[in-house]
Amino acid sequence: MPAVPFNGPLLAHSGLRSDGADGEPLIHHLSEVGDRAGGYADVFGMGAAARAMGCLHDLGKADAGFQLYIRGRGSSPDHSTAGAVAALRAYGERWGKLMAFGIAGHHAGLANGAAEGVLTPLVQRLENFREPPGLPDGVDLPDPALVRRSLKPFSAFGQALLARMLFSCLVDADRLATEGFYARLHKQPVERGCATSPATLRDNLENHLAAKMAAVRERGGLTEVDRLRADVLATARDRASLPPGLFSLTVPTGGGKTLTSLAFALDHAMVYGLRRVIHVIPFTSVVEQVADVFREALGDADAVLEHHSAYDPDVGRGAKDGGPVGGGTDDEARDGARKVRLAAENWDRPVVVTTAVQFFESLFSNRPGRCRKLHNIAGSVIVLDEAQTLPVKFLLPCLEVIRELADHYRCSVVLCTATQPAVGRRSDFPRGLENVRELAPDPPTLYRALKRVRVRVETHPLEVEALAGHMAAEPQVLCIVNNRRHALDLFETLRQATGDGATVRLLTTGLCAAHRRRVLAEIRDDLAQGRPIRLVATSLIEAGVDVSFPTVWRAVAGLDSVAQAAGRCNRHGELGIDGGRVVVFMPADHPDHKPPPSLREYVDAAAAFLMGAGDPLSLDTIEAYFREVYWRRDGTGGLDGALVGGRRGVLPAVEERARSLDFPFADIAAAVRLIEDNQVPVIIPYGPERDRVMEQVERLGWGASPGAAGRALQPFLVQIPHRARAELVAWRAAQPIRPDLYGDQFVLLENEDLYDALHGLRWADPTFRRIDSGLF
Repeated sequence: MPAVPFNGPLLAHSGLRSDGADGEPLIHHLSEVGDRAGGYADVFGMGAAARAMGCLHDLGKADAGFQLYIRGRGSSPDHSTAGAVAALRAYGERWGKLMAFGIAGHHAGLANGAAEGVLTPLVQRLENFREPPGLPDGVDLPDPALVRRSLKPFSAFGQALLARMLFSCLVDADRLATEGFYARLHKQPVERGCATSPATLRDNLENHLAAKMAAVRERGGLTEVDRLRADVLATARDRASLPPGLFSLTVPTGGGKTLTSLAFALDHAMVYGLRRVIHVIPFTSVVEQVADVFREALGDADAVLEHHSAYDPDVGRGAKDGGPVGGGTDDEARDGARKVRLAAENWDRPVVVTTAVQFFESLFSNRPGRCRKLHNIAGSVIVLDEAQTLPVKFLLPCLEVIRELADHYRCSVVLCTATQPAVGRRSDFPRGLENVRELAPDPPTLYRALKRVRVRVETHPLEVEALAGHMAAEPQVLCIVNNRRHALDLFETLRQATGDGATVRLLTTGLCAAHRRRVLAEIRDDLAQGRPIRLVATSLIEAGVDVSFPTVWRAVAGLDSVAQAAGRCNRHGELGIDGGRVVVFMPADHPDHKPPPSLREYVDAAAAFLMGAGDPLSLDTIEAYFREVYWRRDGTGGLDGALVGGRRGVLPAVEERARSLDFPFADIAAAVRLIEDNQVPVIIPYGPERDRVMEQVERLGWGASPGAAGRALQPFLVQIPHRARAELVAWRAAQPIRPDLYGDQFVLLENEDLYDALHGLRWADPTFRRIDSGLF
């Protein structure tokens, strides 16, 4: 420690007074973070380890150099390495190392461990560090005997996940403790958590389901589809008392999966004292729809967290190996301002609706902002909606995560889908899941009873003009294509071909979520009133969107996508068994209309099944299709196909480091990207709710914590390619909000003429201006 004098007590954070009298004492911060982190980890039996990490994480702040810095003199010194070194000395080479990763990275992120004799920056920091300061009086470390729980029950993969979970406990505890201190100092509220219990939500859902059933009876009695849905719901709820673990809910589209899975989850949570329900869906575009269904069903909007924001508080904060942040390894600013601003979402509500990207990428992340919510996954019921969309390239690592959550973190996981993927353990698939219990009553019989469509394959490729002609001949028809460019071209062609006064609509991710919600309401009204309606959409409509057309055209894709498209056809059986018509077609050879490369293997695997004599959507056919997809991938190592530090596979990268625990956390985080196209958000001042949008933009401009504002802005985001957004900014058609604080994380559309009621955001020409300016 430098022999430089300072006056006053050891401080963790400065206050408003220059003499430090209202600053936060270090002993208070270490004790509070230790207690919080330990409480979080108690849920999965690791409270002592997390408590020790909390007590040690800011030990370096006892250094005189940091105390001078916090009093306004000098620059920020490294204050996290001291605690990491102390953890290694107190808790040994194994537990101490897992703890040291998290302590050393609680600002910069989990760094790579040593690899083949190469000293990473983290290892160099630990080896070159001198003697850490002593723990301040009044802060007591847990007994090493309580911490040194055997690692034997954990696989190599499990040990790496445990390190992230402990890291999550520490980061969230540190952020929330700091946030609370400054909220008290400035007499401001902290917008966190929800007081509603799962028991209350279950009762509210019970009342909602009873009201729905009463409305059905009043409408004229139960149809056969209504009876089947009621049977599915009752059977799943009867099985809620089964021991926690792995479940499947195999129900054809239109069979009531969404509310059934929620009812099972809340019942199961009540039986086993689980804390929350996390509903994971494949597409960002569907999050708001599922969240709306849940809010209505549960009667409590605050209890449902809708989390799909692309806001990443760690972007630009250092090298991928946990390198320097803002001029120092862990500079948080004298008043802790950086920590307070990084108030990322921590999933502290009883019901969370999120995306597969957010869920799985966070579980492999090394960044504090993305990892802080992980501990709140423990003790949850996790519903993986549309489980067949698990990313094939990362299938094996994702299955390992599911297994670990069930085995070690008090989670029950429900694979919920109309077309269960073939992920069960078999002789030819030894890493598959075991002991998966079905919640639905007799899925094959259910499938036959709920079969509502006939599938036909159009053998000749179709130009947009021919496809528009087919659609113009139908009064109510939906066409689903594979990308926005094809959708736009078909939409414009169809508008020209439609001369009967029918409404032609476009539904793509070019529309912000609030706009999509409004368009879908109008589409449902057109369908209910029997008005002519022709809809062109991308695949966003295929998951969780309750619309029912008599005819659906689907650009060629995998069988699971065709099945999802079929779920938008004759959805409620109103046309009788097999009354709906689904036509699968191949787009003509146009560079912007062909299936993207990422779909090619699914199209190829589906070809034989689509052209065969049997039903391409039967459960047996779907399982055979998934086996074909997995077999094609597995032959080249493609079920764990990420490049981690130049080598293939997440699982091998972890397993080869099991002995030393020097896991390549940063390399794994960089490799696990479920969506490879570099999409970034633009905030839309959406006309009907423009005042609400600008109010949240103004909140961001104050430089306060972006958490609440970021949540409120989620319905008004459009994701576009990174290059396209950069061009908008270059032409001043869009502008970053407070780039000094947030970088380019929040970008607001300034040229509002680029967004219109029919197409949403069109960014090809950033200089475009309408004569009748102003959003609709």
